[in-house]
Amino acid sequence: MTPPPITDDLGRTVNYMRLSVTDRCNLRCSYCRVGGGPVLPHKDIMRYEEMVELAKLAQSLNIAKLRLTGGEPFARPGFPKLLEMLAQSCPGLDVRITTNGTLLKGMPRLLMELGITRINISLDSLNPDTFKDITGHDLFHTVRAAVDECLEHGLKVKLNVVALKGVNDSELPAFLDLAMAQPLDLRFIEFMPMGQSQRQDEQYWSSDQIVASAGKLVDLTPIDRKSADSGPAQLFSLTGPQGPGKGRLGVISPLSHHFCSTCNRLRITSSGRLRTCLFSDREYRLLPLLRSPQHGPETVLRVIRLATQKKPLGYQLLRDKIGPRVCAKAMSAIGG
Repeated sequence: MTPPPITDDLGRTVNYMRLSVTDRCNLRCSYCRVGGGPVLPHKDIMRYEEMVELAKLAQSLNIAKLRLTGGEPFARPGFPKLLEMLAQSCPGLDVRITTNGTLLKGMPRLLMELGITRINISLDSLNPDTFKDITGHDLFHTVRAAVDECLEHGLKVKLNVVALKGVNDSELPAFLDLAMAQPLDLRFIEFMPMGQSQRQDEQYWSSDQIVASAGKLVDLTPIDRKSADSGPAQLFSLTGPQGPGKGRLGVISPLSHHFCSTCNRLRITSSGRLRTCLFSDREYRLLPLLRSPQHGPETVLRVIRLATQKKPLGYQLLRDKIGPRVCAKAMSAIGG
């Protein structure tokens, strides 16, 4: 008998889990991990077998989609092996990946063979110098080539761009040209100050401002969220002087237009801690339960169910925050 889907006290059905493979990254993006930051010792990170066990338990709770994040997932040794293990142990689970794209060369073919057809790639600038300023590394051309390789192998690509006024806002025309020319989703994400990064109002570029500016360059037609596989993004089809674009524009607005009422996700950190809301610092330690001979899968399932039941409304937490950050941990520690 199929168990009922997990829901919270507000009636939201949770069917999506984000699993951080590692808190380590080969880039040093200014908005993610300021100055490098500490990383967890290896003994405190989940083994691949433990991640697969969690994925199987999540699937038993009707979690349909699993997104693997980091840090940078491809920076963890043996990451392709985890993908193979998930394909074997969790048939039918929709596995997706978020990556910075620097280590993707040669991987798209394997991903398609394993049934992984969707990938999110972070690309905050189309200018090599600006890219280096943001990430700390001169790897723009590597990432740009990875985007093309993914498209050539048939993967559905979403480009994630952290919107930073005064940093990459002048590149909106170039980004729109890219979305017009290639079949990908271009998604601008409002900057969220987390961990050591602090909100700087002069860098805040809201989704409304992005859409207004884009609308002066191309015609935008809103796409129904329910039919667009858009997740938290509001998507728009594009039409330029030469006709319809191949790609789409999206904006994700966690600060200016929250989407808490439709949130369907849980997050698992690389250390095996469950977070039910990005804006809440409350975590539930699952890894000790997985490793303890006194506890079994039923205990882990019970904790996930109880934690999900109390899943908060993030915008209320954000409204009550005092200080410049939305949460204490950096995104790399939570799972981006």
